Amino acid sequence: MSWIKKLQEKWEINSAWQFWIIMLVFACTGTTVVFIKKPLISLLFEDGVKPLWFQITYWVMILPFYNVILLMYGLIFGQFAFFWKYEQKMLRRLRFKKNDPEA
Repeated sequence: MSWIKKLQEKWEINSAWQFWIIMLVFACTGTTVVFIKKPLISLLFEDGVKPLWFQITYWVMILPFYNVILLMYGLIFGQFAFFWKYEQKMLRRLRFKKNDPEA
């Protein structure tokens, strides 16, 4: 079984087309985060050298920001329901949300 088929089963999606749209959403989200980081560093640090505190703060703060961007791209590409379910699952794993048997 191909890795695409395995992910389709795991994510409970029906078509290869939907799989590729989901991959596109992940790619757009990651690219957006990368494009935002460089100007942010230039704005905050004149010499472009990032202190350790900035690196730690960035990685802590990027998670909620990444998730919001992921949902926005999911909405744009018509996959909001998939990504909303994905976010809820992630929040349960991080223990921010209780397990809801109806979800």
